[in-house]
Order: sequence, then C-alpha cells, then structure tokens
Amino acid sequence: MARPSSAEVHTLTPQIVGQAEKAHKPFLDVILGRTATTMNQWVALKVTATSGGAADRRQLQESIAGALRIDDAMALAAITELTTAGLLMDLPGETAHLELTAAGRKRYEQIDGAVREVLGRAYSDIPAEDLETAAWVLTVITNRLNTEQA
Repeated sequence: MARPSSAEVHTLTPQIVGQAEKAHKPFLDVILGRTATTMNQWVALKVTATSGGAADRRQLQESIAGALRIDDAMALAAITELTTAGLLMDLPGETAHLELTAAGRKRYEQIDGAVREVLGRAYSDIPAEDLETAAWVLTVITNRLNTEQA
C-alpha cells in the first residue's frame, strides 16, 4: 500500500483515530465470538498472560476497568466469570492472586494467534519505524487526554 499524499491526509485527527479503532473492532468481535469470550474477559486474559501468567486480583481488576473504561464491578465480574469457567484460578493459599490455568493459557493463545494473524496482514507492508511513530504518537495523545480527564 502506498503512503497517502499530503493532499489526502493532512494531520492526525480524532476522526482518523476513531475510524482505525472501528476498523479493528469487527474482526476482534468475530474472533472473540468463536471462543464465547467477552471483551472484558479477553482483556483480563491478556493482562494476566502478559504479566507472566499471574496477577494480583485487585491490580487485574483495576487494569481491566482502566483499559475498558468500565466500573470495578464489571471488571470483577469478568474475573469471576473466568474463574468459574476454569480459565483463571486462585494461587494455592492466596485468594488475592490469580493465575491462568492450562485452559486459560490455551484460550489466550488461540485468541492472540488469530488477532496476530489478522493484524499481520493489515500492518504487513508498513515500515516498522512508521508503526513505532504511530504507537508513540497515540500513546502520547492517550496519556495527555487521560491526564486532562483526571
């Protein structure tokens, strides 16, 4: 894919960011639907998996709530659902800490692999330095807006 000319794209706008987010969501919904996993549950699995497979229950709840901008009760419900489904479990003797079960790790890897496959195709011909710049810019904007909101 060729880079758009400066006449086609002048600057990053909320509309462009929103359109990019909306373009990602349908494929993620399909992938999650195949595994009967909700978005809240997916974020809980991802945060736990990327934290080495274990997480503090309260920190996990806060991470889910913050990432999805949902209340603590909804985040806790996702954790409870995953625990009930056998995808997360309390560490032996420690109800404040959770870890992925073998089934939870399998579910995470299944979803993550499918997401990576789609994103690999979507991002494939974009130079790494451009992706790094885009990530940096979006992170700065997100942090500034979060600070502004607080």
